[in-house]
Amino acid sequence: MQYRKNKKGEDLSILGYGCMRFTKNGNNIDIDKAEKEIMQAYEAGVNYYDTAYIYPGSEVALGEIVERNKIRDKIYIATKLPQYMISNRKAVDKYFDEQLTRLKTDYIDYYLMHHVTDVSMWEKLKAVGIEEWIDQKKASGQIKNIGFSYHGNSDGFLKILKDYDWDFCQIQYNYLDEVTQAGRIGLEAAYERNIPVIIMEPLRGGKLVNMLPDDAKKAMAESERGWTPAEWAFRWLYNQPGVTVVLSGMNSPEMVAENVKTASEATADSFTKEDFEILEKVKNAIKANEKVGCTGCRYCMPCPKGVDIPGTFACYNTMFTENKRDGRFEYARTVGLTKEPGFVSQCIECGKCEKHCPQGIPIREKLKEADKALRPLPYKIGTAVARKYMLREAKT
Repeated sequence: MQYRKNKKGEDLSILGYGCMRFTKNGNNIDIDKAEKEIMQAYEAGVNYYDTAYIYPGSEVALGEIVERNKIRDKIYIATKLPQYMISNRKAVDKYFDEQLTRLKTDYIDYYLMHHVTDVSMWEKLKAVGIEEWIDQKKASGQIKNIGFSYHGNSDGFLKILKDYDWDFCQIQYNYLDEVTQAGRIGLEAAYERNIPVIIMEPLRGGKLVNMLPDDAKKAMAESERGWTPAEWAFRWLYNQPGVTVVLSGMNSPEMVAENVKTASEATADSFTKEDFEILEKVKNAIKANEKVGCTGCRYCMPCPKGVDIPGTFACYNTMFTENKRDGRFEYARTVGLTKEPGFVSQCIECGKCEKHCPQGIPIREKLKEADKALRPLPYKIGTAVARKYMLREAKT
């Protein structure tokens, strides 16, 4: 196992164990199976274990496994405050204390503000006194490192990153999401500030393994590397020195073994020109079904009315490279759940964006097309309800 440093100089395994996808036995986690897989990873050198309040049964299972095997002082546990459920300071204490009980511990190594999609969510937490609360928890030793997990656009990520002295952050990032969400822009900004970056969804929920088109599989198979699709995705991430830990929701001994092997071999800046060319073929094969040839360069931004043009096109394309549900969900989450939403309905058709588009995309026409597909009536209603709940005002 290889390791990269946090801000304090401590070693974090470059492979982290994502505890969201433990195998279920009926409605409950198969804790004995999960224990075998976690201990297999632990014995191979994995020392970072990621869970969250809203992962059903995950915190309890992890706490039980850690206690059974007496490894609490040998690993780092990361979990997350459900900030979207917070409206006052009392709620912060309630959830944190419950998490300590679930995890059978008296401290959290890495604590995150969970699922932040917009600056307003961080501002709401500040309004209930989260900064003072963090200071108190760190001073008492109950929290060792503080961070946030992010699912909005790169502009919002950069603002939050610069607004607080974060110990680490967590972003969705993979070779297909290089220019969406926080993206490479966010990764490199964090690296410049010496802020460790934890990567989630390195395989887009398994889609970069299980949903690859035949042309993509062929491109990988023709390489002399002999890497599996999962290995290509992980090695692309490890090639970047700004990546600290890559999380994987491992739920089989075979998956643990493959990912451990990759994490013991892959190094930063080891990709060759040929390796990048192979992945470019893979990405082109995946994107063959895209509806809009947007590269996410953001030359069209900012829109004078706040429309998230590249975000809209990325989600629209996801509907056809993956499935309609995922595209619509991503749109609701990353475009709809911001304090000032970036909906296409805000467009006044001024045409400013089209003058700056290097691809010559008829943006106004394609935005209308995308909006019709991304926001059928049930999704409009669902997004409106979610906005009312998640973006409600804080109470001190």
